[in-house]
Amino acid sequence: MALDQDVKANIIAKFKRQDNDTGSSEIQVALLTEQIRVLTEHLKTNKKDHSSRLGLLKMVGKRKRLLQYLKKTDYDRFTAVVAELGIRAK
Repeated sequence: MALDQDVKANIIAKFKRQDNDTGSSEIQVALLTEQIRVLTEHLKTNKKDHSSRLGLLKMVGKRKRLLQYLKKTDYDRFTAVVAELGIRAK
C-alpha cells in the first residue's frame, strides 16, 4: 500500500529543511506515520491480513528508531515533529 504521489509531495514540502531535502529524519518519520495510518485503517477491515500486519509492525519499529535518533541529535526538532504529527513518543 504505497502513498499517492501528491500526498507524499505534500508531506515532503511540509517537513523539509532545505529546498532539495527529501530524506531527512523528519520527512522519513512523517511518511512512515502516514503509511502507518493507512495500514491501520486497512487492517480494521481486513483482520486476517497477517502479512500487512507484519509490515505495519516493521514500520512502527523503524519510526521508533528514527524518533530515538532525532531525539538524541536534536531535541527541538524532535518535539516539533511529534507535536505536528500528533504521535506519542517517549
